[in-house]
Amino acid sequence: MPVSLSAISMFKIMFLAVEILFFSSILLAKASPSQSHFSKFSRSSGGLSHKEAILSLCAHTPHRATCESTLLSCSSSSSSTRGSDHLPHTLEGAFVQSVHSTVAKAQHARALAYNLTISHRQNADHDVHFPGRGVNDCLELLDDAIDMLDNVMMTSLSKPNDDDVHTWLSAALTNQETCLESLEKDKFQTEKNIMDVTAQNLSQYISNSLALFVLTMGSSSVSFASSSEHLPRDTESKSKEAKNANPNRRLLASDSSFPTWVPASERKLLEASVGEIEADAVVAQDGSGTHKSIGEAVKGLLLIGSLESSGTSTGGRSVIYVKAGTYHEYINIPTKQKNVMLIGDGVGKTIIVGNRNSDDGWTTYKSATVAAMGDGFIARDITFVNDAGPSKHQAVALRVGADKSVVHRCSIIGYQDTLYTHSKRQFYRETDIYGTVDFIFGNSAVVFQTCNIHPRKPPSSGLKNFVTAQGRSSPNQNTGISIHNCKIAAASDLFPVRSSYETYLGRPWQQYSRTIIMQSFMDDSINRAGWSPWSGGSALNTLYYGEYMNSGSGASTSGRVKWGGYHASLTSTQAEAFTVGGFISGNLWLPSTGVSFSSGLIG
Repeated sequence: MPVSLSAISMFKIMFLAVEILFFSSILLAKASPSQSHFSKFSRSSGGLSHKEAILSLCAHTPHRATCESTLLSCSSSSSSTRGSDHLPHTLEGAFVQSVHSTVAKAQHARALAYNLTISHRQNADHDVHFPGRGVNDCLELLDDAIDMLDNVMMTSLSKPNDDDVHTWLSAALTNQETCLESLEKDKFQTEKNIMDVTAQNLSQYISNSLALFVLTMGSSSVSFASSSEHLPRDTESKSKEAKNANPNRRLLASDSSFPTWVPASERKLLEASVGEIEADAVVAQDGSGTHKSIGEAVKGLLLIGSLESSGTSTGGRSVIYVKAGTYHEYINIPTKQKNVMLIGDGVGKTIIVGNRNSDDGWTTYKSATVAAMGDGFIARDITFVNDAGPSKHQAVALRVGADKSVVHRCSIIGYQDTLYTHSKRQFYRETDIYGTVDFIFGNSAVVFQTCNIHPRKPPSSGLKNFVTAQGRSSPNQNTGISIHNCKIAAASDLFPVRSSYETYLGRPWQQYSRTIIMQSFMDDSINRAGWSPWSGGSALNTLYYGEYMNSGSGASTSGRVKWGGYHASLTSTQAEAFTVGGFISGNLWLPSTGVSFSSGLIG
């Protein structure tokens, strides 16, 4: 879609602000060598010219030629007399310029995706049912990526929050990888090829920006080659935060120690029972509510703009109460619709059911019964189901790409790819998850606590179960799956025949796949090897799989795999890095949601 005049104006303002910061950083670098973590570039360049220093810096990025082109472009576009005066003189300047270029590439990619979707609608109106449009996924994912990149730009102009910026850049890269995956199913070859090249190009820009950001986080000699450790880069600071917050203390919704910035109205809302909540919309199939379908309620709240109103009785959060019933519909909460809370009458009472699947032409991304991309999403006391069946392959019940999202006291039921923890920071508490193949997958930074994880009986003999398939594709992403104080045990249909099927804790979907299971119970349905390779056996030395103080007959590590990236017995310090406080900075945002959580290790 062509950029609007207002968007162009905002872009110019943002560009001007970046330029001001850019030249200010140059002056500061010349005046006095700052000791901040952004100053390493200028201090480490020694006697090199600025251009030579940039070439040296780009050697530490995954796409060197793209980095050089990005950081040297300002001098080529200016007069030769001004030359290197326009090159970034600090690591911060290099990072800001990289993000600035990435935003421009993302806007171009978004315009291309929009035009391709419009062209198809005009030329293929006769094709009423064609679910497998990968370019549609790309358009939605680009909107989300641009929203996050804009956040990075604005944050770079103020006081940076390392965890926020790290999350946004990690998720923006994940979005492009999902776009590429969806394009594989697109039947329109010409459109697919054009969009594929664009998405791959944008991925390089995002990946380089992420690499430059990681350099700013305190490591003067970061290697972007494979690493067997893959601990969070800011493990030390987060671990201290978790300890300072008393990791053994269980934080409750009724806890009075909410942060001062959480409005009193929000505290009251999140501590209340369903009967005490004044919902913004009530969904009831018998007509006793404001809407008869959940989709109508979601769209209605977006249209009237109540999500943006700070004067609502719920402190800015939109609450949709879904009364008991089985709802056959598909729900999409987009990026721009933030702080939506879905509350049901309880597991098995409020049920949302769909059956989209890959065999019927849907992309994995669009197969979800319920999808939430708007930040601050909360779901409570609801059952999410994809009942396509075990033979239909990828069929998602719930997909979440919302930052700082919470799923509490829910049930998520499917077979292959049941729960898509797509991106950003997520927390699941007291939730039951059922599936067969890769039924917890994605590339978010997610912690599961006191959840019940149930492998189901495969559709035929010889098939295997895989609990997780984590999709971390870059060692710079702050993503991974942490399963803490949970129960992993065969579902009722698998339990009597569990000896006839192999069930594994996970397999590496991507090269730097990262999954940790700690202080959890595993029954004897878990294969002694514990983990399984992806077909082809790649990533066994670059992944990071770890276990810590687990119990149950399936928890013994004596027969586990011997891969270079597998850690049979993590230390307490290593495990602490994957707790709520250490991995998703949950102490800073979970109290405002009202959900119970343990910030550190148990005991």
